[in-house]
Amino acid sequence: MRTSPPTTARTEPTDADVAAFQQQLGRPPRGLRAIAHRCPCGQPDVVETAPRLPDGTPFPTLYYLTCPRASSAIGTLEANGVMKEMTDRLATDPELAAAYRSAHEDYIRRRDEIEELTGFPSAGGMPDRVKCLHVLVAHSLAAGPGVNPLGDEAIAMLPEWWSKGPCVVPAAEPSAAPAAGGQA
Repeated sequence: MRTSPPTTARTEPTDADVAAFQQQLGRPPRGLRAIAHRCPCGQPDVVETAPRLPDGTPFPTLYYLTCPRASSAIGTLEANGVMKEMTDRLATDPELAAAYRSAHEDYIRRRDEIEELTGFPSAGGMPDRVKCLHVLVAHSLAAGPGVNPLGDEAIAMLPEWWSKGPCVVPAAEPSAAPAAGGQA
């Protein structure tokens, strides 16, 4: 990637964010707490979800990637064996393994600040393997660079998913009525 996406502030979701989420995933959000990262195009690309869904079901995935372009690019990395390569490196690189364990602890801490899910793993295979790059990238985008080393590496391998503009078209604002004598 030529340019990494900038870190953005966590924000409360707006109606437009919820509408974008619905377009991105084709369903309404469940357990949505915040927009954890915003794509350079302005749309949400990572949401923060509650540790329990509204029906009480545990949902340990705190950060959820929503951008279909980023998801597709990550799927290509996964299909090309990047997860296996990263997992293999964890077994032979003690510094990487320690940094990845710290990422796991960060993820659990952030989730537990909202609600503890005792006995549930973090996500993405942390701390011992790489099971889902989507989660690692979402964590890196939400937490910022330097927190999740393998999420940061995956981001560096991605194309600039935002370069063609928003992945979804924002809902149009209602237009004002034409002025008297104007044309419709």
